[in-house]
Amino acid sequence: MTYLHLISGPRNISTALMYSFAQRSDTDVVDEPFYACYLSKTQAQHPGTDDVLNSQSSDEEIVKQELFRSRVKPVLFIKNMAHHIEIVNDNFLSQCINIFLIRDPKQLIASYAQVIDNPSMRDIGIEYEYELFQKTSNKNSIVVDSGLLLQNPESVLRQICEKTRLKFEEEMLRWKAGHKAYDGIWAPHWYANVHRSTGFEKQATSDRPLPKKLEPLYETASIYYNKLLQHALKP
Repeated sequence: MTYLHLISGPRNISTALMYSFAQRSDTDVVDEPFYACYLSKTQAQHPGTDDVLNSQSSDEEIVKQELFRSRVKPVLFIKNMAHHIEIVNDNFLSQCINIFLIRDPKQLIASYAQVIDNPSMRDIGIEYEYELFQKTSNKNSIVVDSGLLLQNPESVLRQICEKTRLKFEEEMLRWKAGHKAYDGIWAPHWYANVHRSTGFEKQATSDRPLPKKLEPLYETASIYYNKLLQHALKP
């Protein structure tokens, strides 16, 4: 069994990448399985909090048992937010090929601030992604920058497949617009743009201005982003 574990900051193209792998003939996908754990442990208030807590277990050991149970398809793609797994025991990472998805923090923070008014370093996840990369980089770890992926999706996807010993499938490049059965219950609050998509494409909202009050957050986040960017797959 191959476990592909996507670790991403928010307001990235992580859902699009999940949709891409869901098109594969050999792959099942799981959308943010530790979201309820995160909300339960941190008491963070997100849109649809009650729905998330009612839709998932907030016991991390139960979540892990479900993730690593026996499955029919030989590949499982697990999409996680970095800040969701920061508060759980990360011992399961050794069972996975870890894919770190990063994005220019200026774009990320400007987009996230449209939903969460005053994001923190924990919210955007890039510092924790860097810490995890340092911990796993001598094993199975891949860094993907969303800006570079959007320049040439096929090239970057082929490289991911090669590094994970999977055969590239053309179907990974396109999907049907709209809600997916494997979307988390939080999709109405976060997935409006990706639901309109049918493939990897830059969103018009990517050029939002950064609120001045969030410039210090951007400056700190950029340090970790640039360190990870050095390891990203090139299109």
